[in-house]
Amino acid sequence: MKTIKYICLSFLALAFFACETDDEIITGNEPLPNLTAGTADFSNFVAVGASFTAGYTDGALFMAVQESSFPNIMANQFAKVGGGSFTQPLMNDNLGGLALGGNRIAEPRLVFGGAGPVPIESLIGPITVGTDLATNNPSGPFNNFGIPGAKSFHLVTNGYGNIQNLPNANPYAVRVTGTTPNASILELAVAQDPTFFTLSEIGGNDVLGYATTGGDGTNPITDTATFDASLNALVAGLTANGAKGAIGNLPNITSLSHFTTVPHNPVPLDAATAGFLNSASAYGAYNAGIVQAFAFLVANTPMTQEMADAEIAKRTISFAAGAGNAVVIIDEDLTDLTVINPALISMRQATVDDLIVLPASSFIGTEAVPGNPQTVNGVAIPLADKWVLTPEEQDEITVATQAYNASISAAASANGLALVDLNSILVQASTTGVEFDGYTLNTSLVTGGLVSLDGIHPTARGYALMANSFLKAIDATYGSNFAASGNLAKSDNYPVFYSPTLQ
Repeated sequence: MKTIKYICLSFLALAFFACETDDEIITGNEPLPNLTAGTADFSNFVAVGASFTAGYTDGALFMAVQESSFPNIMANQFAKVGGGSFTQPLMNDNLGGLALGGNRIAEPRLVFGGAGPVPIESLIGPITVGTDLATNNPSGPFNNFGIPGAKSFHLVTNGYGNIQNLPNANPYAVRVTGTTPNASILELAVAQDPTFFTLSEIGGNDVLGYATTGGDGTNPITDTATFDASLNALVAGLTANGAKGAIGNLPNITSLSHFTTVPHNPVPLDAATAGFLNSASAYGAYNAGIVQAFAFLVANTPMTQEMADAEIAKRTISFAAGAGNAVVIIDEDLTDLTVINPALISMRQATVDDLIVLPASSFIGTEAVPGNPQTVNGVAIPLADKWVLTPEEQDEITVATQAYNASISAAASANGLALVDLNSILVQASTTGVEFDGYTLNTSLVTGGLVSLDGIHPTARGYALMANSFLKAIDATYGSNFAASGNLAKSDNYPVFYSPTLQ
Protein backbone atom coordinates (compact mmCIF):
# COMPACT_ATOMS: atom_id res chain seq x y z
CA MET A 1 0.00 0.00 0.00
CA LYS A 2 1.31 3.39 -0.86
CA THR A 3 1.51 6.33 1.54
CA ILE A 4 -1.57 8.52 1.40
CA LYS A 5 -0.74 11.66 -0.58
CA TYR A 6 -2.20 15.12 -0.86
CA ILE A 7 -4.58 15.69 -3.74
CA CYS A 8 -2.60 17.32 -6.52
CA LEU A 9 -3.24 21.04 -6.58
CA SER A 10 -1.97 23.85 -8.73
CA PHE A 11 -2.13 27.49 -7.71
CA LEU A 12 -0.90 30.76 -9.20
CA ALA A 13 -0.78 33.88 -7.00
CA LEU A 14 -0.25 37.37 -8.44
CA ALA A 15 0.88 40.22 -6.18
CA PHE A 16 0.18 43.86 -6.97
CA PHE A 17 1.51 46.76 -4.95
CA ALA A 18 -0.41 49.95 -4.28
CA CYS A 19 0.64 53.30 -2.85
CA GLU A 20 -1.08 55.30 -0.16
CA THR A 21 -0.58 58.76 1.30
CA ASP A 22 -1.50 60.38 4.57
CA ASP A 23 -3.48 63.00 2.72
CA GLU A 24 -7.12 63.00 1.84
CA ILE A 25 -7.96 59.97 -0.31
CA ILE A 26 -10.42 60.33 -3.17
CA THR A 27 -12.78 57.46 -3.97
CA GLY A 28 -15.14 58.25 -6.81
CA ASN A 29 -16.49 61.74 -6.14
CA GLU A 30 -16.32 61.58 -2.34
CA PRO A 31 -13.15 62.43 -0.41
CA LEU A 32 -12.25 60.24 2.55
CA PRO A 33 -11.39 61.93 5.84
CA ASN A 34 -7.83 62.51 6.96
CA LEU A 35 -6.40 59.87 9.26
CA THR A 36 -6.60 60.54 12.99
CA ALA A 37 -5.33 58.60 16.00
CA GLY A 38 -8.32 59.46 18.17
CA THR A 39 -7.38 59.12 21.83
CA ALA A 40 -4.60 56.59 21.17
CA ASP A 41 -0.90 57.40 21.19
CA PHE A 42 1.01 55.16 18.78
CA SER A 43 4.42 56.77 19.27
CA ASN A 44 5.88 53.72 21.01
CA PHE A 45 4.11 50.51 20.00
CA VAL A 46 5.04 47.06 21.31
CA ALA A 47 3.46 43.72 20.43
CA VAL A 48 3.43 40.76 22.81
CA GLY A 49 2.32 37.28 21.88
CA ALA A 50 3.39 34.02 20.31
CA SER A 51 3.87 32.79 16.75
CA PHE A 52 1.12 34.87 15.13
CA THR A 53 2.65 38.02 16.59
CA ALA A 54 6.09 36.98 15.33
CA GLY A 55 4.76 36.32 11.81
CA TYR A 56 5.46 32.59 11.76
CA THR A 57 4.23 30.88 8.59
CA ASP A 58 4.86 27.78 6.47
CA GLY A 59 6.36 26.01 9.48
CA ALA A 60 9.10 28.57 10.09
CA LEU A 61 10.06 32.15 10.81
CA PHE A 62 11.95 34.08 8.12
CA MET A 63 12.61 37.68 7.13
CA ALA A 64 9.96 38.19 4.46
CA VAL A 65 7.08 37.02 6.59
CA GLN A 66 8.35 38.92 9.63
CA GLU A 67 7.93 42.05 7.51
CA SER A 68 4.34 40.87 7.00
CA SER A 69 3.66 40.08 10.66
CA PHE A 70 0.40 41.66 11.69
CA PRO A 71 2.08 44.01 14.22
CA ASN A 72 4.51 45.27 11.56
CA ILE A 73 1.62 45.86 9.16
CA MET A 74 -0.10 47.83 11.92
CA ALA A 75 3.07 49.77 12.69
CA ASN A 76 3.24 50.88 9.06
CA GLN A 77 -0.22 52.40 9.46
CA PHE A 78 0.61 53.86 12.89
CA ALA A 79 3.60 55.62 11.33
CA LYS A 80 1.18 57.77 9.32
CA VAL A 81 -0.24 59.24 12.50
CA GLY A 82 2.68 59.67 14.88
CA GLY A 83 3.87 56.10 15.25
CA GLY A 84 7.57 55.56 15.78
CA SER A 85 9.96 52.92 14.51
CA PHE A 86 9.08 49.26 15.00
CA THR A 87 12.06 46.96 15.47
CA GLN A 88 11.78 43.20 15.04
CA PRO A 89 14.29 40.42 15.81
CA LEU A 90 14.73 39.57 12.14
CA MET A 91 16.02 36.19 11.07
CA ASN A 92 19.13 36.11 8.91
CA ASP A 93 17.54 34.88 5.69
CA ASN A 94 14.34 33.72 4.01
CA LEU A 95 15.03 30.03 4.47
CA GLY A 96 13.96 29.80 8.09
CA GLY A 97 15.14 27.29 10.65
CA LEU A 98 17.41 27.71 13.65
CA ALA A 99 20.83 26.40 14.60
CA LEU A 100 22.81 26.24 17.83
CA GLY A 101 26.55 26.18 17.31
CA GLY A 102 26.08 24.86 13.79
CA ASN A 103 23.64 22.12 14.83
CA ARG A 104 20.13 22.46 13.42
CA ILE A 105 17.42 22.75 16.08
CA ALA A 106 14.50 23.95 13.91
CA GLU A 107 13.77 23.09 10.29
CA PRO A 108 13.60 25.53 7.36
CA ARG A 109 10.28 26.54 5.85
CA LEU A 110 7.79 24.56 3.79
CA VAL A 111 6.98 25.39 0.17
CA PHE A 112 4.30 24.27 -2.26
CA GLY A 113 5.60 21.29 -4.18
CA GLY A 114 2.80 20.88 -6.72
CA ALA A 115 0.97 18.21 -4.73
CA GLY A 116 1.03 19.76 -1.28
CA PRO A 117 3.48 21.22 1.24
CA VAL A 118 7.07 19.96 1.06
CA PRO A 119 10.32 20.96 2.80
CA ILE A 120 12.16 23.63 0.81
CA GLU A 121 15.27 21.43 0.68
CA SER A 122 13.35 18.85 -1.35
CA LEU A 123 13.26 21.40 -4.17
CA ILE A 124 16.48 23.41 -3.83
CA GLY A 125 18.76 20.88 -2.18
CA PRO A 126 20.57 20.96 1.18
CA ILE A 127 21.03 24.32 2.88
CA THR A 128 22.92 25.68 5.84
CA VAL A 129 20.64 27.25 8.42
CA GLY A 130 21.84 30.83 8.72
CA THR A 131 20.29 31.89 12.02
CA ASP A 132 22.46 30.54 14.82
CA LEU A 133 21.68 31.27 18.46
CA ALA A 134 25.31 30.89 19.44
CA THR A 135 26.76 33.34 16.95
CA ASN A 136 24.40 35.87 15.39
CA ASN A 137 21.48 36.98 17.54
CA PRO A 138 20.23 40.50 16.77
CA SER A 139 20.61 43.32 19.25
CA GLY A 140 17.60 45.12 20.68
CA PRO A 141 15.70 46.80 22.02
CA PHE A 142 12.75 45.36 20.13
CA ASN A 143 9.13 46.26 19.63
CA ASN A 144 7.92 42.84 18.50
CA PHE A 145 7.91 40.29 21.31
CA GLY A 146 6.18 37.49 19.43
CA ILE A 147 7.70 34.22 20.65
CA PRO A 148 6.70 31.15 18.60
CA GLY A 149 5.71 28.28 20.87
CA ALA A 150 5.22 30.41 23.99
CA LYS A 151 2.35 29.54 26.31
CA SER A 152 0.67 32.20 28.46
CA PHE A 153 2.80 31.55 31.55
CA HIS A 154 6.02 31.42 29.53
CA LEU A 155 5.72 35.13 28.78
CA VAL A 156 5.97 36.00 32.47
CA THR A 157 8.64 33.40 33.34
CA ASN A 158 12.18 34.56 34.05
CA GLY A 159 14.90 32.63 32.24
CA TYR A 160 12.61 31.57 29.39
CA GLY A 161 15.03 33.27 27.01
CA ASN A 162 18.29 32.21 28.65
CA ILE A 163 20.38 30.12 26.27
CA GLN A 164 21.85 28.27 29.26
CA ASN A 165 18.39 26.88 30.01
CA LEU A 166 17.93 25.14 26.65
CA PRO A 167 16.12 22.89 25.89
CA ASN A 168 13.73 24.16 28.57
CA ALA A 169 14.13 27.72 27.30
CA ASN A 170 12.68 28.94 23.99
CA PRO A 171 15.20 29.59 21.18
CA TYR A 172 13.11 32.45 19.80
CA ALA A 173 13.04 34.02 23.24
CA VAL A 174 16.82 33.68 23.40
CA ARG A 175 17.03 35.96 20.37
CA VAL A 176 15.28 38.87 22.15
CA THR A 177 16.69 38.77 25.69
CA GLY A 178 20.16 40.02 24.70
CA THR A 179 22.24 41.19 27.66
CA THR A 180 19.44 40.38 30.13
CA PRO A 181 18.99 36.66 29.51
CA ASN A 182 16.89 36.06 32.61
CA ALA A 183 14.40 38.85 31.92
CA SER A 184 10.86 37.69 31.17
CA ILE A 185 9.23 38.67 27.91
CA LEU A 186 6.83 40.89 29.87
CA GLU A 187 9.73 42.65 31.59
CA LEU A 188 11.42 43.29 28.24
CA ALA A 189 8.21 44.71 26.78
CA VAL A 190 7.47 46.92 29.79
CA ALA A 191 11.06 48.21 29.70
CA GLN A 192 10.22 49.86 26.37
CA ASP A 193 7.66 52.07 28.18
CA PRO A 194 5.02 51.52 25.49
CA THR A 195 2.27 54.00 24.73
CA PHE A 196 0.30 51.36 22.86
CA PHE A 197 0.42 47.57 22.74
CA THR A 198 -1.18 44.49 21.25
CA LEU A 199 -1.59 41.26 23.15
CA SER A 200 -2.49 38.40 20.86
CA GLU A 201 -3.02 34.63 20.82
CA ILE A 202 -2.36 34.51 24.56
CA GLY A 203 -3.46 31.00 25.42
CA GLY A 204 -3.20 29.71 21.87
CA ASN A 205 -0.26 27.42 22.56
CA ASP A 206 -1.84 26.47 25.89
CA VAL A 207 -4.36 24.42 23.89
CA LEU A 208 -2.49 24.01 20.59
CA GLY A 209 0.23 21.81 22.07
CA TYR A 210 -2.44 19.43 23.33
CA ALA A 211 -4.21 19.47 19.98
CA THR A 212 -1.19 18.87 17.76
CA THR A 213 -0.18 15.88 19.88
CA GLY A 214 -3.64 14.36 19.48
CA GLY A 215 -4.48 14.92 23.14
CA ASP A 216 -2.15 12.08 24.12
CA GLY A 217 -1.23 13.76 27.42
CA THR A 218 2.37 14.68 26.58
CA ASN A 219 1.48 18.37 26.24
CA PRO A 220 -1.46 19.06 28.55
CA ILE A 221 -3.84 22.01 28.39
CA THR A 222 -2.94 24.84 30.77
CA ASP A 223 -5.42 25.08 33.63
CA THR A 224 -7.60 28.18 33.67
CA ALA A 225 -6.22 29.50 36.96
CA THR A 226 -2.67 29.53 35.59
CA PHE A 227 -3.84 31.15 32.36
CA ASP A 228 -5.80 33.82 34.25
CA ALA A 229 -2.84 34.68 36.47
CA SER A 230 -0.57 35.04 33.44
CA LEU A 231 -3.08 37.08 31.46
CA ASN A 232 -3.72 39.45 34.35
CA ALA A 233 0.00 39.91 34.95
CA LEU A 234 0.54 40.73 31.28
CA VAL A 235 -2.29 43.25 31.13
CA ALA A 236 -1.31 44.85 34.43
CA GLY A 237 2.30 45.22 33.36
CA LEU A 238 1.55 46.64 29.92
CA THR A 239 -1.03 49.14 31.19
CA ALA A 240 0.90 50.22 34.30
CA ASN A 241 2.12 53.46 32.72
CA GLY A 242 -1.20 54.31 31.13
CA ALA A 243 -0.68 52.61 27.77
CA LYS A 244 -3.72 51.80 25.69
CA GLY A 245 -3.93 48.60 23.71
CA ALA A 246 -5.80 45.89 21.84
CA ILE A 247 -6.16 42.24 22.79
CA GLY A 248 -7.27 39.39 20.57
CA ASN A 249 -9.29 36.42 21.73
CA LEU A 250 -8.61 32.82 20.73
CA PRO A 251 -10.05 31.09 17.68
CA ASN A 252 -11.31 27.53 17.76
CA ILE A 253 -8.06 25.95 16.62
CA THR A 254 -9.61 22.64 15.61
CA SER A 255 -11.15 24.34 12.57
CA LEU A 256 -7.66 25.01 11.18
CA SER A 257 -6.52 22.91 8.22
CA HIS A 258 -3.95 21.09 10.37
CA PHE A 259 -6.95 19.23 11.81
CA THR A 260 -9.39 19.18 8.90
CA THR A 261 -7.32 18.22 5.83
CA VAL A 262 -6.75 14.49 6.35
CA PRO A 263 -10.04 12.56 5.99
CA HIS A 264 -11.06 9.89 8.45
CA ASN A 265 -11.48 7.38 5.60
CA PRO A 266 -8.53 7.71 3.21
CA VAL A 267 -7.73 4.01 2.80
CA PRO A 268 -8.15 2.19 -0.54
CA LEU A 269 -8.09 -1.62 -0.38
CA ASP A 270 -8.21 -4.46 -2.85
CA ALA A 271 -10.56 -7.39 -2.22
CA ALA A 272 -7.82 -9.71 -0.99
CA THR A 273 -6.53 -7.25 1.63
CA ALA A 274 -10.03 -6.36 2.81
CA GLY A 275 -10.84 -10.05 3.12
CA PHE A 276 -7.73 -10.72 5.17
CA LEU A 277 -8.44 -7.82 7.53
CA ASN A 278 -11.99 -9.08 8.11
CA SER A 279 -10.88 -12.66 8.70
CA ALA A 280 -10.44 -14.42 12.01
CA SER A 281 -6.69 -14.00 11.58
CA ALA A 282 -7.06 -10.24 11.83
CA TYR A 283 -10.01 -8.16 13.08
CA GLY A 284 -12.57 -10.94 12.88
CA ALA A 285 -11.25 -12.38 16.12
CA TYR A 286 -11.30 -8.96 17.74
CA ASN A 287 -14.92 -8.38 16.72
CA ALA A 288 -15.96 -11.73 18.18
CA GLY A 289 -14.00 -11.02 21.35
CA ILE A 290 -15.72 -7.70 22.08
CA VAL A 291 -19.15 -9.34 21.73
CA GLN A 292 -18.13 -11.95 24.30
CA ALA A 293 -16.63 -9.32 26.61
CA PHE A 294 -19.74 -7.17 26.62
CA ALA A 295 -21.92 -10.22 27.22
CA PHE A 296 -19.85 -10.82 30.34
CA LEU A 297 -20.25 -7.17 31.43
CA VAL A 298 -24.02 -7.24 30.91
CA ALA A 299 -24.25 -10.38 33.00
CA ASN A 300 -21.97 -9.22 35.80
CA THR A 301 -22.16 -5.40 36.00
CA PRO A 302 -24.82 -2.67 35.87
CA MET A 303 -24.20 -2.30 32.10
CA THR A 304 -27.41 -2.74 30.10
CA GLN A 305 -27.71 -4.63 26.83
CA GLU A 306 -28.57 -1.37 25.10
CA MET A 307 -25.33 0.21 26.33
CA ALA A 308 -23.37 -2.85 25.27
CA ASP A 309 -24.91 -2.94 21.79
CA ALA A 310 -24.06 0.72 21.24
CA GLU A 311 -20.41 0.21 22.06
CA ILE A 312 -20.17 -3.05 20.13
CA ALA A 313 -21.41 -1.20 17.07
CA LYS A 314 -18.91 1.58 17.66
CA ARG A 315 -15.99 -0.82 18.11
CA THR A 316 -16.71 -3.32 15.34
CA ILE A 317 -14.03 -3.05 12.65
CA SER A 318 -14.88 -3.84 9.04
CA PHE A 319 -13.21 -3.17 5.69
CA ALA A 320 -14.45 -3.36 2.10
CA ALA A 321 -12.79 -3.50 -1.31
CA GLY A 322 -12.42 -0.04 -2.84
CA ALA A 323 -11.81 3.47 -1.54
CA GLY A 324 -13.19 5.15 1.55
CA ASN A 325 -12.16 2.77 4.31
CA ALA A 326 -11.83 4.46 7.70
CA VAL A 327 -8.57 4.20 9.60
CA VAL A 328 -8.38 2.26 12.86
CA ILE A 329 -7.56 4.38 15.91
CA ILE A 330 -6.87 4.01 19.60
CA ASP A 331 -9.64 5.56 21.71
CA GLU A 332 -8.95 5.64 25.44
CA ASP A 333 -12.52 6.78 26.18
CA LEU A 334 -13.86 3.37 25.22
CA THR A 335 -14.67 0.85 27.94
CA ASP A 336 -11.51 -0.91 29.05
CA LEU A 337 -11.92 -4.55 28.06
CA THR A 338 -8.31 -5.61 28.66
CA VAL A 339 -9.23 -6.65 32.20
CA ILE A 340 -11.38 -9.33 30.57
CA ASN A 341 -9.14 -10.09 27.60
CA PRO A 342 -5.72 -8.39 27.23
CA ALA A 343 -6.02 -8.59 23.43
CA LEU A 344 -9.09 -6.35 23.37
CA ILE A 345 -7.36 -2.99 23.31
CA SER A 346 -9.50 0.15 23.08
CA MET A 347 -9.66 0.66 19.35
CA ARG A 348 -12.28 1.45 16.72
CA GLN A 349 -12.54 2.87 13.23
CA ALA A 350 -12.54 6.63 12.90
CA THR A 351 -15.70 8.54 12.03
CA VAL A 352 -16.32 11.96 10.50
CA ASP A 353 -16.32 13.37 14.03
CA ASP A 354 -12.67 12.47 14.60
CA LEU A 355 -9.90 14.85 13.51
CA ILE A 356 -6.75 13.34 12.03
CA VAL A 357 -3.72 15.65 12.41
CA LEU A 358 -1.96 16.79 9.25
CA PRO A 359 1.35 14.91 9.76
CA ALA A 360 -0.61 11.65 9.66
CA SER A 361 -0.99 12.13 5.90
CA SER A 362 2.55 10.86 5.41
CA PHE A 363 2.21 8.07 8.01
CA ILE A 364 -1.09 6.40 7.20
CA GLY A 365 -0.48 3.57 4.76
CA THR A 366 3.19 3.06 5.59
CA GLU A 367 4.37 -0.34 6.74
CA ALA A 368 5.62 -0.78 10.30
CA VAL A 369 7.64 -3.72 8.97
CA PRO A 370 8.86 -2.78 5.49
CA GLY A 371 7.72 -5.29 2.89
CA ASN A 372 4.99 -6.72 5.10
CA PRO A 373 1.52 -5.55 3.95
CA GLN A 374 0.01 -7.00 7.11
CA THR A 375 1.65 -4.20 9.16
CA VAL A 376 0.11 -1.17 7.45
CA ASN A 377 -0.22 1.76 9.84
CA GLY A 378 -3.77 2.95 10.27
CA VAL A 379 -5.13 -0.32 8.90
CA ALA A 380 -3.57 -3.46 10.35
CA ILE A 381 -1.98 -1.37 13.11
CA PRO A 382 -4.22 1.26 14.73
CA LEU A 383 -3.15 4.90 14.82
CA ALA A 384 -1.80 5.92 18.21
CA ASP A 385 -3.50 8.63 20.24
CA LYS A 386 -1.08 11.32 19.01
CA TRP A 387 -2.47 11.14 15.46
CA VAL A 388 -6.14 11.73 16.30
CA LEU A 389 -8.34 14.16 18.20
CA THR A 390 -11.45 12.31 19.32
CA PRO A 391 -14.68 14.21 20.06
CA GLU A 392 -13.97 14.00 23.79
CA GLU A 393 -10.53 15.56 23.30
CA GLN A 394 -12.02 18.24 21.06
CA ASP A 395 -14.49 19.05 23.83
CA GLU A 396 -11.61 19.58 26.25
CA ILE A 397 -10.07 22.10 23.85
CA THR A 398 -13.39 23.87 23.38
CA VAL A 399 -14.02 24.16 27.12
CA ALA A 400 -10.54 25.59 27.75
CA THR A 401 -10.77 28.01 24.82
CA GLN A 402 -14.13 29.32 26.00
CA ALA A 403 -12.79 29.81 29.52
CA TYR A 404 -9.71 31.64 28.21
CA ASN A 405 -11.86 33.86 25.99
CA ALA A 406 -14.14 34.75 28.89
CA SER A 407 -11.07 35.88 30.84
CA ILE A 408 -9.72 37.84 27.86
CA SER A 409 -13.04 39.60 27.38
CA ALA A 410 -13.19 40.49 31.07
CA ALA A 411 -9.62 41.82 31.04
CA ALA A 412 -10.32 43.95 27.97
CA SER A 413 -13.48 45.38 29.53
CA ALA A 414 -11.89 46.08 32.90
CA ASN A 415 -8.95 47.92 31.34
CA GLY A 416 -10.69 49.73 28.49
CA LEU A 417 -8.81 47.75 25.82
CA ALA A 418 -9.95 47.10 22.29
CA LEU A 419 -11.12 43.49 21.93
CA VAL A 420 -10.54 41.75 18.62
CA ASP A 421 -12.86 38.82 17.95
CA LEU A 422 -10.48 36.51 16.11
CA ASN A 423 -12.68 33.57 17.01
CA SER A 424 -15.60 34.85 14.94
CA ILE A 425 -13.29 35.52 12.00
CA LEU A 426 -12.05 31.93 11.97
CA VAL A 427 -15.58 30.58 12.34
CA GLN A 428 -16.58 32.54 9.26
CA ALA A 429 -13.45 31.51 7.37
CA SER A 430 -14.12 27.82 8.07
CA THR A 431 -17.73 28.02 6.92
CA THR A 432 -18.61 30.64 4.30
CA GLY A 433 -15.17 32.23 3.92
CA VAL A 434 -14.05 35.79 4.69
CA GLU A 435 -14.12 38.49 2.01
CA PHE A 436 -10.94 40.54 1.74
CA ASP A 437 -10.58 43.01 -1.13
CA GLY A 438 -12.30 40.74 -3.63
CA TYR A 439 -10.78 37.50 -2.35
CA THR A 440 -12.69 34.90 -0.37
CA LEU A 441 -10.28 33.45 2.18
CA ASN A 442 -11.02 30.13 3.86
CA THR A 443 -9.16 27.56 5.93
CA SER A 444 -8.55 24.96 3.20
CA LEU A 445 -4.91 23.89 2.99
CA VAL A 446 -3.06 25.36 -0.02
CA THR A 447 -6.11 26.74 -1.81
CA GLY A 448 -7.82 28.70 0.97
CA GLY A 449 -5.44 31.65 1.08
CA LEU A 450 -5.82 32.20 4.84
CA VAL A 451 -3.82 29.36 6.43
CA SER A 452 -0.23 28.68 5.44
CA LEU A 453 1.35 25.40 4.40
CA ASP A 454 1.83 24.24 7.99
CA GLY A 455 -1.95 24.13 8.45
CA ILE A 456 -1.92 26.35 11.56
CA HIS A 457 -0.39 29.76 10.99
CA PRO A 458 -1.76 32.43 8.64
CA THR A 459 -0.34 33.31 5.27
CA ALA A 460 1.00 36.84 4.81
CA ARG A 461 -2.41 37.74 3.40
CA GLY A 462 -4.00 36.19 6.48
CA TYR A 463 -1.79 38.36 8.68
CA ALA A 464 -2.93 41.42 6.71
CA LEU A 465 -6.54 40.47 7.41
CA MET A 466 -5.64 40.05 11.07
CA ALA A 467 -3.96 43.47 11.16
CA ASN A 468 -7.07 45.07 9.68
CA SER A 469 -9.22 43.38 12.32
CA PHE A 470 -7.07 44.94 15.03
CA LEU A 471 -7.17 48.36 13.34
CA LYS A 472 -10.96 48.25 13.08
CA ALA A 473 -11.27 47.32 16.76
CA ILE A 474 -8.91 50.18 17.65
CA ASP A 475 -11.11 52.52 15.63
CA ALA A 476 -14.18 51.41 17.57
CA THR A 477 -12.52 51.78 20.98
CA TYR A 478 -10.26 54.81 20.65
CA GLY A 479 -11.92 56.89 17.94
CA SER A 480 -9.22 56.50 15.31
CA ASN A 481 -10.33 56.08 11.70
CA PHE A 482 -7.97 53.70 9.92
CA ALA A 483 -10.87 52.02 8.13
CA ALA A 484 -12.87 55.15 7.29
CA SER A 485 -9.80 56.98 5.97
CA GLY A 486 -8.75 54.08 3.74
CA ASN A 487 -5.67 53.23 5.79
CA LEU A 488 -6.02 49.47 6.02
CA ALA A 489 -3.73 46.82 4.56
CA LYS A 490 -4.51 45.85 0.95
CA SER A 491 -4.75 42.14 0.19
CA ASP A 492 -2.81 42.29 -3.07
CA ASN A 493 0.26 43.54 -1.22
CA TYR A 494 0.56 40.25 0.67
CA PRO A 495 1.15 36.83 -0.92
CA VAL A 496 -0.25 33.45 0.02
CA PHE A 497 2.88 31.57 -1.09
CA TYR A 498 6.60 32.29 -0.96
CA SER A 499 8.69 30.95 -3.83
CA PRO A 500 11.45 28.42 -3.14
CA THR A 501 13.79 30.86 -4.87
CA LEU A 502 13.25 33.43 -2.12
CA GLN A 503 16.33 32.84 0.01
